[in-house]
Parts: sequence; structure tokens; C-alpha cells
Amino acid sequence: MKKHAAWTWMLVLLVVAVLGMGLPVYGQEKAKQETPAKEMGKEAAAFAVKRLVVGTGVEDGEPVGVAETFPASAEKVYCFLEATDIAKDTEVSFVWFNGDKELSKFSVPLKMGPKWRTNAYKNLRGLKGDWKVEIRNSDGKVVKDVKFKVE
Repeated sequence: MKKHAAWTWMLVLLVVAVLGMGLPVYGQEKAKQETPAKEMGKEAAAFAVKRLVVGTGVEDGEPVGVAETFPASAEKVYCFLEATDIAKDTEVSFVWFNGDKELSKFSVPLKMGPKWRTNAYKNLRGLKGDWKVEIRNSDGKVVKDVKFKVE
């Protein structure tokens, strides 16, 4: 009986040892915290657009000649972006459209902080019609757009 009891104990210890080796692996996984929906939106948006306008220029960090319609004689227009609540250094693109045709894309940095202003301009080359400038985030997703006409 003593031999049988010794083998039984060894078998029990072996089973406990084998199971015990696997337990720390399973026990180390941390529970994932759920992110509330309203916080998920904040994480997805690396910045907020405070102002997005089109004008005839930028002076002293402010847009000038802001309008929704420009004469065909206007040589170029500027799209001015004021971003706020910039969570981290990132990049945005100004994508210019005449009608449905994409004409150009220009990327600029946004630096982390409470506010950042930037702009891009487009030579109109006498192209009339409906225009649009899309602001896209670093993932290429449209954050906001502004529309204007050239007559």
C-alpha cells in the first residue's frame, strides 16, 4: 500500500505542477477596460476644426477676403484652417476639387497643443464652377470640407 500511496502522491504533485505552470500565463492577462462611446470619439479625433474658410489671402495669421463666391479674375484663393485640441503631432491634407475632379493635395503638419493655424492656396487658372476643399486627417478620412464658387 505504501508504494501505491507514494505513486498516487507523485501523480497528484505532477498534475498540480503541470497545471500550476499554466496558471500564471492565464492569470497575467489584464482585464480590458471598456472605453465609453463619448471618449472613443475623442480618441479617434486627433483635433477639432474651429474654423475652415476660403479667402483671398492670409495676413498676420488671419484670413482676409473671406467669401463663398469669387470672381473668375481671382488668381488664387487660400483655404485657412484653425485646429484646436490637438492631441498629438499629426498631419492634415488640403484636397482641392473643381466639381468632382480632384486637382491637388497638399499636406501640412499640425503640432500638439491647444491651437494651430495653417493654410494652403490654389491657383485657380480661370477655372469656374463649384469648388470644394476637404481637410483629411493622417488616415485620409475627411474631417471637414468647405465649398465655394468661382463665377
